[in-house]
Amino acid sequence: MKPKVLNENHNLTMIGGFMATAVKVSDDLFEKAKIKSKIFNRSIAGQIEYWAKIGQMIEENPDLPLPFIQDILVGREQIKAGQGTPYVFGEGE
Repeated sequence: MKPKVLNENHNLTMIGGFMATAVKVSDDLFEKAKIKSKIFNRSIAGQIEYWAKIGQMIEENPDLPLPFIQDILVGREQIKAGQGTPYVFGEGE
């Protein structure tokens, strides 16, 4: 994952390799992300990136409810952490 920096002017900078991209965010979004980032132990930039990721998934899967998408993300992280077994379609039939 690329490191992220959010400066005092609310510019989100994604740093990867030799390029960085700055994105201006509204004061309102910044303040909401600041609160949520503390709750979920993320950086402010990480919180905004999380919201963007979820938004993209919802747009790409409009028939799936948000809690279902969140459960999938939790399950993927649990599998990565060795806390479960991936489901294999067609097994056990």
